Amino acid sequence: MKINIAIDGPSAAGKSTIAKILAKELGYAHLDTGAMYRCVGYYALQQKINIDDEEALVHMMEYMQISFDADGNVYINDQDVSKEIRQNEISMVASKVSAFPKVRKHLVKLQQEMAKNKGYIMDGRDIGTIVLPDAELKIYMVASVNARAKRRYKEYLEKHIEADYDVIFKDIEQRDYQDMNRKTSPLCKAKDAIELDTSDMTIEEVVSAIHKLMKVKL
Repeated sequence: MKINIAIDGPSAAGKSTIAKILAKELGYAHLDTGAMYRCVGYYALQQKINIDDEEALVHMMEYMQISFDADGNVYINDQDVSKEIRQNEISMVASKVSAFPKVRKHLVKLQQEMAKNKGYIMDGRDIGTIVLPDAELKIYMVASVNARAKRRYKEYLEKHIEADYDVIFKDIEQRDYQDMNRKTSPLCKAKDAIELDTSDMTIEEVVSAIHKLMKVKL
């Protein structure tokens, strides 16, 4: 029996990394919803669409196809944009476009359609509250800003992306504020979600903790 797992939390909390590992170990499908919003922001910049124009963004989305492969690579209209959408600049743009109700409605509908057959691990900001409110297991993953900035800095260096720790720290703080204070689907913990503070945990420890929670649910 397969279930749906929702992992929510702030930027750079390690949601996608953990979700990918879990999906591989469990034979589940991983859907990184944050990457989908990054795709919208990235594509809007590429197409020179005004990111403050909600109607223009929605019209643009009718002509873009977002897909994932088994290795977690992200594609826009069959072009691999996995590295491009992870740039720090795109993180802020993604936060901005994700505040638009019509943009969210379009992507949420896609996400819900994908997860109908169960066996999905989705991570984002509003999975447990909006996208999959009936998910059998909901995790709210948090970590200190310092811990998250260090992880993001390390991630950028490993991917040979130019990085400045202080800039990343400030951007994460700003992103937290934007995500928690937006009118549409703000970042918040679902009432039935289990909070997991990963500040001082290794990746292996986080994965192990979620495996234990799954056993209880199953």
